[in-house]
Amino acid sequence: MRITELLTKDTIILQLGSQSKADVIEELVSKLDQAGKLNDKAGFKDAILAREAQSTTGIGEGIAIPHGKSAAVKTPAIAFGRSKEGLDYEALDGQPSHLFFMIAASEGANQTHLETLSRLSSFLMDSTFRSHIENAKTEEEIMSIIDAKEKEELGEEEAQENPAVELAQDAPGTQGKVLAITACPTGIAHTFMAADKLKQTAAEMNVPIKVQTNGAGGVKNRLTDEDIKDATAIIVAADVNVDLSPFEGKHVLQVPVGRALKIPKELIEKALAQDAPVHHNNGRSTETAAEGGQKKEQRSGFYKHIMNGVSNMLPFVVGGGILIALSILFGELFPDSRFAEMLNEIGSSQAFFLIVPVLAGFISSSIADKPGFAPGAIGGLIAVTYGHGDATSSGFLGGLIAGFLAGYVTLGIKKALSGLPAVLEGLKTILFFPVLSIFITGMIMLLINPSLTQVYVALSDFLEGLGGTNLVLVGIVLGAMMAIDMGGPINKAAYTFGIAMLDAGNLEFMAAVMAGGMVPPLGLALATSLFRHKFTKQERETGKTAYVLGAFFISEGVIPFAAADPLRVIPATAIGAAVAGGLSAFFAIGLNAPHGGIISASLVEGNPLLYFLSIIIGSFVTAIIVGLLKKDLRKV
Repeated sequence: MRITELLTKDTIILQLGSQSKADVIEELVSKLDQAGKLNDKAGFKDAILAREAQSTTGIGEGIAIPHGKSAAVKTPAIAFGRSKEGLDYEALDGQPSHLFFMIAASEGANQTHLETLSRLSSFLMDSTFRSHIENAKTEEEIMSIIDAKEKEELGEEEAQENPAVELAQDAPGTQGKVLAITACPTGIAHTFMAADKLKQTAAEMNVPIKVQTNGAGGVKNRLTDEDIKDATAIIVAADVNVDLSPFEGKHVLQVPVGRALKIPKELIEKALAQDAPVHHNNGRSTETAAEGGQKKEQRSGFYKHIMNGVSNMLPFVVGGGILIALSILFGELFPDSRFAEMLNEIGSSQAFFLIVPVLAGFISSSIADKPGFAPGAIGGLIAVTYGHGDATSSGFLGGLIAGFLAGYVTLGIKKALSGLPAVLEGLKTILFFPVLSIFITGMIMLLINPSLTQVYVALSDFLEGLGGTNLVLVGIVLGAMMAIDMGGPINKAAYTFGIAMLDAGNLEFMAAVMAGGMVPPLGLALATSLFRHKFTKQERETGKTAYVLGAFFISEGVIPFAAADPLRVIPATAIGAAVAGGLSAFFAIGLNAPHGGIISASLVEGNPLLYFLSIIIGSFVTAIIVGLLKKDLRKV
């Protein structure tokens, strides 16, 4: 497929009327919508803003490529807008942006579409091509420039499908060969632009390079064992997880994908100097910097390991929690309902029972890769089934300890067996690792879990005994944490704490957490209704969606507003959520479900009206603060 099949005359704006980043996004989304390319304008704009919240798509050199992959896209398309004067798009180089290509990829976009979209990203790395686009007088001329560039590049692109051909093209120099991998969350724009920037810079430096792209259409130009064997170092420029296991014993320089666009020469120079940690598959890295280099300490990844466990645990929490809520609802409507019993069995006895083993398994696998999962899951299972006296579970405390214990036990076993004869290599992963790691982890957990259970029960009893001011303060803190980063690490920390206390039978904390998580989207939705003249038409439409998301405890519904105006929105949501969490604790409300929002009304312990009053008050606090802080658009 050609780029000019996706970028058409009716999706081109020769001179944008926008004066800000938010205006550009609105103008280009509207252009795509007017051209019939979208199913849901508001939904696609949300996808664009969510991508911008991760990192700016203003890549520098006057270019911005906002992009999103969403079911809101009817037909994959590209919109182009140009600003002769330039405007601030928060570009990586701090300079004004002039050329804006908005890429709209549908959820069902096939590989041909994705390859075409990525091809445009690559073309924009060519300064001559950009200059021609900047000076074009008509839509037809822009189409013609792109069409000519595509014809010119097709032969080269076909050659790059064959790794051997690319190595021949990219290996003109006499210095050591550098390898690289580029990857971004959507796998459409930054992945390929970073790859091209590295290749262009390497050519200018006379350095041989090969770049693998982990794009939305799959891995291209894959690095082979022979490539890796001969490499001086590997640059991994990625905002998503990349498998580093093939790079055992090699210097690996890990950076965000945007760094490859901003400082490609510096990255290549570091790779040539081997100024990067040596990767080892036991999860550790040692620094052996080249002469004159400085040693750098590699982070242990403690937080990363916990988040890996939490993120993989959440589907069990959300799915199980909502099924429990529905089982109670059906049970009240239809007493003695077999269907209600089945829902509760799936949610409570099965999904919830697996929460701690899954948490421990994925913490362990984050530390020790795949061999760590089985011992971690077994350790987590022991944590919730083998306790002391009447108490049989050490809950999340035991799960966390089991996860880290299993991970580092497995690492130790991998290191101890690294010297085995090659003939036994195949038995390591299928026999030695699982048997030894499960045995050692299991024995240790059986020995320590009774004591952990006593500690867990004592901690739970202490928290349950909190009352008055102390409980309110905890509610305020938990509520604010749920709103500060809308689904980020602080939010996840508060949510995980709420689940842990729910598992221990302390329901007040989960109530405060859910109240704090519902307030941000509800508060902004209210603000769009109460202060209509302070929001664009598009934002008011997004506000309608935020009502629904907030009602069902989906905090991310506020992200479009926070991304567009963080300095006003985030403080307002944090204050409102803190008020809701504090009031919930003050009214001694408990909640016996970890998710669901209004669906969980039947599970509220205490006065449900006071609970929802807490949420409503917090939402109005957020709405009023936002209304006071934001400017009236009629006066701008």
